[in-house]
Amino acid sequence: MRVAIVGAGWGGMAAAVRAAQAGHRVTVLEAARTLGGRARALSVRLQDGREAQLDNGQHILIGAYSECLALMDAVGVSVGEALLRLPLALRFPDGTGLALPDLAPPWDALAGIACARGWSVGERLALLARATRWRLAGFRCAPDASVAQLCHGLPQRLLREFIEPLCVSALNTLPHEACGQTFLRVVQDSLFAGRGGSNMLLPRGDLGALWPGPAARWLRERGHAVHAGQRARALARAGRTGWCVDGEAFDAVVLATGSTEAARLVREAAVPAHERPALDAWAGQAQALRFGAIATVYAELPQAPGAVLPSPMLALRSGPARPAQFAFDRGQLGGPPGLLAFVVSAFQGERTVLEREVLAQAADELALPGLRAVRTVVERRATFLCTPALVRPALQIAPGLLACGDYVAGPYPATLEGAALHGAAAARALGAGAGD
Repeated sequence: MRVAIVGAGWGGMAAAVRAAQAGHRVTVLEAARTLGGRARALSVRLQDGREAQLDNGQHILIGAYSECLALMDAVGVSVGEALLRLPLALRFPDGTGLALPDLAPPWDALAGIACARGWSVGERLALLARATRWRLAGFRCAPDASVAQLCHGLPQRLLREFIEPLCVSALNTLPHEACGQTFLRVVQDSLFAGRGGSNMLLPRGDLGALWPGPAARWLRERGHAVHAGQRARALARAGRTGWCVDGEAFDAVVLATGSTEAARLVREAAVPAHERPALDAWAGQAQALRFGAIATVYAELPQAPGAVLPSPMLALRSGPARPAQFAFDRGQLGGPPGLLAFVVSAFQGERTVLEREVLAQAADELALPGLRAVRTVVERRATFLCTPALVRPALQIAPGLLACGDYVAGPYPATLEGAALHGAAAARALGAGAGD
């Protein structure tokens, strides 16, 4: 089959590679000049004039991201060199917090909770009891339950220092409006997956070199087309199951853009009248999704001799005028020494105020008064708001037309692994969709 993949984010490149492996002829169309979508490389000029390759937002993977890791391996990325593997830790600058040992699950999670620093015996027992209850229930809850309802009754310290950081980092949604069922899936995969599934995998380089760049090279080397700076403007039905993209005929099309652009293409597609209601219904679901922002403040400590933080990643105590939840030492991840990334999930506010508050937070909590902001990146539509009982659009839109954004129906929030899984699922569905 001749397949058009519209969008070269992580989901689109996953669909392209898996479709190529299945024997299809692939053409990738990306509107931006840079591949990667919302997880792409970004060029930044430092204080001394040097240029550094960073990212449009700081991302991490976890060991349970099996599809992402398999795809990287398939296109020749050395995962061990590209990613720094560390045990899961939500440690704060004062050394308190949770850190999991290298044990088989569920013993790693249970031992980590039992030995958490700074938590009282009662707090540790409360979290152990709640985690056991979730596990015995098969990590299932009422579909309309929020994370706040799911965790009602837990001590305030646990809510502030464990539940909220995990919830906002994974779902980019505050606990009182975040989906409890999706949160439980994250807990299951991150804390109770196979051995190593809870490990944090921190990129040692920019996100473009981690996946979209190697995937594009792999595709081109095998005769497939990857076009950056080429926006798909219009879809039209061609025959019973085929499609035209801007007049070029394909046997199938996979939409790997954001939900708003996918909804536009679907709503404006030229199709027979009997297909219009289904396409409009899909576009309506995609258009109805709400979004949350993620901000990353890059800041530099001039003339830093080496590592600035005690570990590559630290949790921070966020609150009023203290917006950052995590700090990353990019110097320990292959970047310039002294460069830090501060992540603010579920961000609401102004960029200039954010920079000022993050620098003040770093001076107070990390004892780093000399930090200077280098670049602040705000992705206003970073992820869909993952709320309870959310209706997400289906992967299959119409015969020969599929979607694989991280927003399509599934058990995961808007993560790199969710995008990769949906991309692989779309590639598998190509043959079935063409035969409808």
